[in-house]
Amino acid sequence: MTAEDSAFAVLGVLGDPVRRRLYRHVASTPGEVGRDAAAEAVGVSRSLAAHHLDKLVEAGLLEVSFRRLSGRAGPGAGRPAKLYRRAEGEHAVSVPPRSYDAAGRMLAEVVEKAGLDRELQAAARAAGAADPEAAAGRLEEVLEARGYQPFRDGGTLRLRNCPFHALADEFPALVCGMNLALLEGMADEEWTAAMDPCPGGCCVSLSKNN
Repeated sequence: MTAEDSAFAVLGVLGDPVRRRLYRHVASTPGEVGRDAAAEAVGVSRSLAAHHLDKLVEAGLLEVSFRRLSGRAGPGAGRPAKLYRRAEGEHAVSVPPRSYDAAGRMLAEVVEKAGLDRELQAAARAAGAADPEAAAGRLEEVLEARGYQPFRDGGTLRLRNCPFHALADEFPALVCGMNLALLEGMADEEWTAAMDPCPGGCCVSLSKNN
Protein backbone atom coordinates (compact mmCIF):
# COMPACT_ATOMS: atom_id res chain seq x y z
CA MET A 1 0.00 0.00 0.00
CA THR A 2 1.38 3.42 -0.95
CA ALA A 3 1.54 6.37 1.45
CA GLU A 4 -1.37 7.93 -0.43
CA ASP A 5 -3.42 4.73 -0.10
CA SER A 6 -2.68 4.65 3.64
CA ALA A 7 -3.80 8.25 4.03
CA PHE A 8 -7.01 7.54 2.13
CA ALA A 9 -7.67 4.52 4.36
CA VAL A 10 -7.11 6.54 7.55
CA LEU A 11 -9.33 9.41 6.46
CA GLY A 12 -11.93 6.97 5.17
CA VAL A 13 -12.47 5.91 8.78
CA LEU A 14 -13.98 9.37 9.35
CA GLY A 15 -16.70 8.73 6.77
CA ASP A 16 -19.08 7.67 9.53
CA PRO A 17 -20.82 10.77 11.00
CA VAL A 18 -20.78 9.44 14.59
CA ARG A 19 -17.09 8.69 14.28
CA ARG A 20 -16.44 12.20 12.98
CA ARG A 21 -18.28 13.76 15.93
CA LEU A 22 -16.37 11.61 18.39
CA TYR A 23 -13.04 12.47 16.81
CA ARG A 24 -13.82 16.20 16.82
CA HIS A 25 -14.86 16.05 20.46
CA VAL A 26 -11.74 14.19 21.62
CA ALA A 27 -9.40 16.23 19.42
CA SER A 28 -10.74 19.55 20.68
CA THR A 29 -10.86 18.60 24.38
CA PRO A 30 -7.82 19.46 26.54
CA GLY A 31 -6.53 16.36 28.26
CA GLU A 32 -8.03 12.90 27.93
CA VAL A 33 -11.64 11.82 27.37
CA GLY A 34 -13.36 8.72 28.78
CA ARG A 35 -15.99 6.66 27.00
CA ASP A 36 -18.87 7.91 29.14
CA ALA A 37 -18.02 11.57 28.56
CA ALA A 38 -17.52 11.04 24.83
CA ALA A 39 -20.82 9.19 24.49
CA GLU A 40 -22.69 11.93 26.35
CA ALA A 41 -21.04 14.67 24.29
CA VAL A 42 -22.20 13.27 20.94
CA GLY A 43 -25.48 11.76 22.13
CA VAL A 44 -24.88 8.03 21.60
CA SER A 45 -24.73 4.98 23.85
CA ARG A 46 -21.52 4.11 25.71
CA SER A 47 -21.13 0.83 23.78
CA LEU A 48 -21.49 2.57 20.41
CA ALA A 49 -19.03 5.27 21.45
CA ALA A 50 -16.54 2.62 22.61
CA HIS A 51 -16.79 0.81 19.26
CA HIS A 52 -16.13 3.95 17.21
CA LEU A 53 -13.42 5.27 19.53
CA ASP A 54 -11.50 2.02 19.22
CA LYS A 55 -11.84 2.18 15.41
CA LEU A 56 -10.26 5.64 15.54
CA VAL A 57 -7.43 4.20 17.65
CA GLU A 58 -6.88 1.40 15.11
CA ALA A 59 -6.64 4.03 12.36
CA GLY A 60 -4.00 5.98 14.27
CA LEU A 61 -6.21 9.02 14.79
CA LEU A 62 -6.52 8.63 18.57
CA GLU A 63 -4.24 7.28 21.30
CA VAL A 64 -5.19 5.42 24.47
CA SER A 65 -4.10 5.48 28.10
CA PHE A 66 -5.49 3.83 31.23
CA ARG A 67 -6.03 5.64 34.53
CA ARG A 68 -8.27 5.33 37.59
CA LEU A 69 -10.50 8.39 37.49
CA SER A 70 -11.19 8.14 41.24
CA GLY A 71 -7.54 8.80 41.99
CA ARG A 72 -7.51 5.88 44.44
CA ALA A 73 -5.15 2.90 44.29
CA GLY A 74 -5.09 -0.60 45.71
CA PRO A 75 -7.89 -3.12 46.35
CA GLY A 76 -11.38 -1.74 45.82
CA ALA A 77 -10.17 1.17 43.70
CA GLY A 78 -11.80 -0.29 40.60
CA ARG A 79 -10.45 -0.93 37.13
CA PRO A 80 -8.54 1.82 35.32
CA ALA A 81 -10.67 3.69 32.79
CA LYS A 82 -9.78 3.67 29.10
CA LEU A 83 -9.05 7.26 28.07
CA TYR A 84 -8.61 8.75 24.61
CA ARG A 85 -6.65 11.69 23.25
CA ARG A 86 -5.78 12.98 19.81
CA ALA A 87 -2.82 11.19 18.20
CA GLU A 88 0.25 13.26 17.38
CA GLY A 89 0.56 12.15 13.75
CA GLU A 90 -0.76 14.10 10.77
CA HIS A 91 -2.83 12.77 7.86
CA ALA A 92 -3.40 14.69 4.65
CA VAL A 93 -4.73 13.76 1.22
CA SER A 94 -4.69 15.85 -1.94
CA VAL A 95 -6.37 14.81 -5.18
CA PRO A 96 -4.40 15.01 -7.40
CA PRO A 97 -1.28 14.78 -5.17
CA ARG A 98 0.29 18.10 -4.19
CA SER A 99 3.44 18.94 -2.20
CA TYR A 100 2.72 22.19 -0.39
CA ASP A 101 4.67 20.99 2.65
CA ALA A 102 7.87 20.71 0.60
CA ALA A 103 7.32 24.19 -0.83
CA GLY A 104 6.67 25.53 2.67
CA ARG A 105 9.93 24.06 3.98
CA MET A 106 11.94 25.54 1.11
CA LEU A 107 10.35 28.97 1.54
CA ALA A 108 10.92 28.90 5.30
CA GLU A 109 14.57 27.93 4.82
CA VAL A 110 15.13 30.81 2.38
CA VAL A 111 13.43 33.35 4.66
CA GLU A 112 15.39 32.14 7.69
CA LYS A 113 18.75 32.19 5.90
CA ALA A 114 18.05 35.65 4.47
CA GLY A 115 17.15 37.02 7.91
CA LEU A 116 13.72 38.18 6.76
CA ASP A 117 11.95 37.41 10.04
CA ARG A 118 10.67 40.97 10.50
CA GLU A 119 9.36 41.16 6.96
CA LEU A 120 7.54 37.84 7.39
CA GLN A 121 6.02 38.98 10.69
CA ALA A 122 4.87 42.26 9.14
CA ALA A 123 3.19 40.36 6.30
CA ALA A 124 1.57 37.94 8.76
CA ARG A 125 0.30 40.77 10.98
CA ALA A 126 -1.19 42.54 7.97
CA ALA A 127 -2.83 39.32 6.78
CA GLY A 128 -4.38 38.78 10.21
CA ALA A 129 -5.68 42.34 10.41
CA ALA A 130 -7.22 41.97 6.95
CA ASP A 131 -9.37 38.99 7.95
CA PRO A 132 -12.95 40.34 7.78
CA GLU A 133 -14.40 37.72 10.15
CA ALA A 134 -11.84 38.48 12.86
CA ALA A 135 -12.37 42.21 12.35
CA ALA A 136 -16.11 41.64 12.88
CA GLY A 137 -15.46 40.29 16.39
CA ARG A 138 -15.75 36.59 15.50
CA LEU A 139 -12.20 35.68 16.49
CA GLU A 140 -13.01 32.30 18.05
CA GLU A 141 -14.95 31.23 14.94
CA VAL A 142 -12.00 32.24 12.75
CA LEU A 143 -9.53 30.34 14.92
CA GLU A 144 -11.75 27.24 14.82
CA ALA A 145 -12.05 27.45 11.03
CA ARG A 146 -8.26 27.78 10.69
CA GLY A 147 -7.66 24.63 12.75
CA TYR A 148 -6.40 26.15 16.01
CA GLN A 149 -9.06 24.36 18.10
CA PRO A 150 -9.49 27.20 20.63
CA PHE A 151 -10.83 26.62 24.14
CA ARG A 152 -11.46 28.89 27.12
CA ASP A 153 -9.24 28.64 30.18
CA GLY A 154 -10.68 31.30 32.45
CA GLY A 155 -9.88 34.63 30.83
CA THR A 156 -7.40 33.00 28.45
CA LEU A 157 -8.11 31.60 25.02
CA ARG A 158 -5.77 28.64 24.48
CA LEU A 159 -5.17 26.88 21.18
CA ARG A 160 -5.25 23.09 21.25
CA ASN A 161 -3.70 22.66 17.80
CA CYS A 162 -0.88 24.29 15.83
CA PRO A 163 -1.85 24.53 12.12
CA PHE A 164 1.85 24.97 11.27
CA HIS A 165 3.09 22.07 13.41
CA ALA A 166 5.50 20.45 10.92
CA LEU A 167 7.14 23.76 9.95
CA ALA A 168 7.21 24.96 13.57
CA ASP A 169 9.14 21.83 14.55
CA GLU A 170 11.74 22.50 11.85
CA PHE A 171 11.87 26.32 12.04
CA PRO A 172 10.53 27.15 15.54
CA ALA A 173 11.71 30.76 15.90
CA LEU A 174 10.68 31.73 12.38
CA VAL A 175 7.27 30.04 12.32
CA CYS A 176 6.27 30.79 15.91
CA GLY A 177 7.17 34.45 15.38
CA MET A 178 5.06 34.49 12.22
CA ASN A 179 2.19 32.80 14.05
CA LEU A 180 2.30 35.31 16.91
CA ALA A 181 2.23 38.21 14.44
CA LEU A 182 -0.68 36.65 12.54
CA LEU A 183 -2.72 36.27 15.73
CA GLU A 184 -1.77 39.78 16.89
CA GLY A 185 -3.22 41.05 13.63
CA MET A 186 -6.39 38.99 14.04
CA ALA A 187 -6.95 39.90 17.70
CA ASP A 188 -9.45 42.70 18.21
CA GLU A 189 -9.49 45.15 21.11
CA GLU A 190 -10.91 42.40 23.32
CA TRP A 191 -7.81 40.14 23.16
CA THR A 192 -4.02 40.32 23.45
CA ALA A 193 -1.85 37.61 21.85
CA ALA A 194 1.35 36.45 23.55
CA MET A 195 3.80 33.57 23.51
CA ASP A 196 2.33 31.11 26.01
CA PRO A 197 2.56 27.51 24.76
CA CYS A 198 -0.28 25.09 25.34
CA PRO A 199 1.15 21.59 26.03
CA GLY A 200 0.90 19.66 22.79
CA GLY A 201 -0.72 22.66 21.08
CA CYS A 202 0.00 26.15 19.78
CA CYS A 203 2.79 28.40 21.07
CA VAL A 204 0.45 31.39 21.37
CA SER A 205 -2.48 32.14 23.68
CA LEU A 206 -4.81 35.11 23.82
CA SER A 207 -5.70 36.89 27.04
CA LYS A 208 -8.90 38.85 27.44
CA ASN A 209 -8.35 42.55 28.04
CA ASN A 210 -10.06 44.14 31.04
